[in-house]
Amino acid sequence: MFRVPLLVALSLVIAFGGGIVFTLLALDATSGFGAIKLGAWQAFPEMQTADADPYAKSHRARAGRLLYGTAEGLVFTASDDDGGARLTANCTYRISGQTPPARLWTLFIAGNDGRPIEDGAGRPSTINSWVVLRKPDSTFNITVSSSAQAGNWLALPPSGNFRLVWTLLDSPAASNSGLIDLGMPKLEKIGCGNV
Repeated sequence: MFRVPLLVALSLVIAFGGGIVFTLLALDATSGFGAIKLGAWQAFPEMQTADADPYAKSHRARAGRLLYGTAEGLVFTASDDDGGARLTANCTYRISGQTPPARLWTLFIAGNDGRPIEDGAGRPSTINSWVVLRKPDSTFNITVSSSAQAGNWLALPPSGNFRLVWTLLDSPAASNSGLIDLGMPKLEKIGCGNV
């Protein structure tokens, strides 16, 4: 007597539950389509436009973050160094070169979820174009390490993997024509452990 309703209820639970689980897995697997990759840095120029793909729109809705218009900003992330190795807190990295032209840029250390990591000890985990120390030719070096460094330094968390998030604000690079000859700074691993 209860066999058929029980099987129908079980089928619905499996169908809806499985659909929700697979949707969440698909959203975590990709940030969308149309990525550009420049060395270690990756960006999705259309992610914040009306032409964005469904995955990008879902990421925006799920994260609840303020997004920039097409000409306002472009966000690059790096999860790996230029050699293709995953960024990890027990290594030291050097970011060197120049950024594309922008009125302002910011760089911060983020967790795997893309949210900024705060040290709590007052160590710098973010830097911007107004405070970065530059060489006479306007290039710069930023050291990303768990131990303090002279010059431009970003402090890493004690352990685990991390991402670097570089946001170019009010940049011609954010328009489609600006993506043609875009160049991003190098992200090199200097050493790991006590090296």
